[in-house]
Amino acid sequence: MAASATLSLCSLFATHCKISQNLQTPSSNVSFLSLSSSSSSSHKLSSSSSRPTFPLLTKSAEAESAVVVEAEFQASESEAKPDDTEPAALQVVETPSSPKREQLFGVVMIGGRQYIVIPGRYIYTQRLKGANVNDKIVLNKVLLVGTKTTTYIGKPVVTNAAVHAVVEEQGLNDKVVVFKYKKKKNYRRNIGHRQPNTRIRITGITGYQDYPAVTLES
Repeated sequence: MAASATLSLCSLFATHCKISQNLQTPSSNVSFLSLSSSSSSSHKLSSSSSRPTFPLLTKSAEAESAVVVEAEFQASESEAKPDDTEPAALQVVETPSSPKREQLFGVVMIGGRQYIVIPGRYIYTQRLKGANVNDKIVLNKVLLVGTKTTTYIGKPVVTNAAVHAVVEEQGLNDKVVVFKYKKKKNYRRNIGHRQPNTRIRITGITGYQDYPAVTLES
């Protein structure tokens, strides 16, 4: 009986020891987990604390800053605008109106060619021999004179009519290439030529008023 009692006590003691060990192991795991979680949270806090922090503005502060900026902009605009209270004195100067020149044109013959001339404009003609720059010349072969309402037609010229002009330049026309060729003769000639010309500016047409005119029907 004594031996059986001791065996039963030993078995009970052994089972009690196993239960106590099983109960102690989860607590250690829990403590390890709690330590790891606390370390991770502390690491997170340290990482979050290392980042720079910016101050957050409230809506009321933003509205106040916008109002201040707008007020400064309006003040600068008011300074930039001129003072309109004092109107500037306007001075009206009346310029004497010059009489309009009558619209006039003519047809004149120079060296066998006919040119349309208008006072104030210039034309290029054949070389006028003996005419120097700034010389005043008179052209008497006027074939026709026309205005806005009347026309003077010459038969063949308008008597007493004259075109006045001033020589501005003695020059040359553009080059003209003259190429000669003969087949089977080895003959080729390349010659350039520039025709002399004279630029004259028309100053006026006179002496046509006494000639019989042809009135245009309006």
